[in-house]
Amino acid sequence: MTVRLEPGTPAPDFSLLDQDGATVALADLRGEKVVLYFYPAAMTPGCTTQACDFRDSISSLQGAGYRVIGISRDEPAKLAEFRERDGLTFTLLSDPDHAVHAAYGVWGEKMNYGKVIEGVIRSTFVLDENGVVTTALYNVKATGHVARLRKLLGIDA
Repeated sequence: MTVRLEPGTPAPDFSLLDQDGATVALADLRGEKVVLYFYPAAMTPGCTTQACDFRDSISSLQGAGYRVIGISRDEPAKLAEFRERDGLTFTLLSDPDHAVHAAYGVWGEKMNYGKVIEGVIRSTFVLDENGVVTTALYNVKATGHVARLRKLLGIDA
């Protein structure tokens, strides 16, 4: 049975390497509001669109007190390349064994070009300063998602 996080649920803890090989733990983010988004693969068209939307909205998100973190199965070196190539100014984390993906319910069966496959279900979570989920959005679209999220959070462009 797939996990589905709901608002009010404590976010599953994690400790992952970022694009520079430094360890980032959820416990270290206490005191900050966090937008945590899971995406299938760095430098693919949809994931690039989504990451660039976050990049282009980072000022308003940070201005409203949110820290943006992206998580994929990519290794830190590929994340560093992605960050550099597209001028991303937020943290990217590596979860190669998809254990954190599974804990958040974003690893499982999905439709891909009419076929059921197992993989990353593009999803976003908003966590409060105590690490509690305030918003859980599963199976989001790469395009237009950040604008929808900003509207949900009451953040103007």
